[in-house]
Amino acid sequence: MKNYLSVSDFSKTELIELIQLAIAMKNGESVIKRSHFLALLFEKPSLRTRVSFEAAMKNLGGNSIFLSKEEVQIGEREDIKDVARTLSKMVDCIAIRISSHADLEEFAQFSSVPVINALSDLEHPCQALADLMTIYEQFNGFKNPQITYLGDANNVSNSLALASSIVDISFTFCGPKDFSMNKDFVNQCMALNDNSLLITEDPKVAVRNADVIYTDVWASMGEEDSIEQRKPIFLPYQLNDELLSSTTKKPLIMHCLPAQRGNEITNEVIESQNSIVFEQAENRLWIQQAIMSKLLSSRD
Repeated sequence: MKNYLSVSDFSKTELIELIQLAIAMKNGESVIKRSHFLALLFEKPSLRTRVSFEAAMKNLGGNSIFLSKEEVQIGEREDIKDVARTLSKMVDCIAIRISSHADLEEFAQFSSVPVINALSDLEHPCQALADLMTIYEQFNGFKNPQITYLGDANNVSNSLALASSIVDISFTFCGPKDFSMNKDFVNQCMALNDNSLLITEDPKVAVRNADVIYTDVWASMGEEDSIEQRKPIFLPYQLNDELLSSTTKKPLIMHCLPAQRGNEITNEVIESQNSIVFEQAENRLWIQQAIMSKLLSSRD
C-alpha cells in the first residue's frame, strides 16, 4: 500500500497486525531504524498529532520537518500538485493535516511517496487506529466491546465507525438528529458489516450496555463560533455522572482531546478512575510509528 488516507485503506487483518506491531513497539520491540525523512504539512493547529508524528519518526531513526499553513499556502501560493511533486523529491513520507479531504486525495494522486491523513474534514484515521489500539489493550483483543459515541458526527466519529465495522465490533452513534452521521459513511459501514452500527438519539439507551463511552467537542475546528448556538442542542448528550448512572456496566471513558470540560464532558468524568483519555493520547505515537514503519518498509 502506498498511502493511508482512510481507515478503510487497511483490511481487518492489516489493522490488527498494525495494532500488534504498535504494541510491540510500545514494549520496546520490533523497531528497525532507518534514516527516513518525514514532512509534516499542517493547515490546522495541533498538539498530539505533531508531537506524536515527530517523536515516532525519531524513534524509527529518521527526522522530520514541520511546514505550517503560512509557509506553504497550499493551493494558494502554489498548486497542490506542484507541492506534492516537489516534496516527493525531498522526503520519504508526508503527513498532512488539511481542511479538505478532496485536496488530500489530489495531493496523494501526485505524490510519489506515502501520504498519511493526519486529519481532514471527513476522516481522522490515525486517531481511530489509536482508539482501536487502546481498546485492544484494555480488552486483550476485540471481544466485541460495545462502543458508544456521544455528540456531533465529525471526522473522528466517521473514522471510528468505519474502523469498528472493519474489525467487527459494535458501534453506537448517539447525537441530535440534525447532527447525525453522514449517509455515505453509514452506507460504507453497513456494506462492511451490517450488524456493527446502531444510530439513536436517546443517550440513556445508547450508554446502557456500553463497555466504552466516547465523546468529542460539540464544534470542530473551524466551527467554534457556533458553540453557543449548539450548547442547548447538545447538552442532553453531555458525558456526566447523571448519564453514567444509566449504565449497567462500568464503562471506560474516551475522548480524543482537546476537551472542552463542562461542555461535552464534565471534569469529574474525564478525571475519573475509568478514564483512559491519556492512554489514548499516548497511543497516537505508537500507532503512527507502526503506520510509517509499514508504509516505508514497503518501499525499501
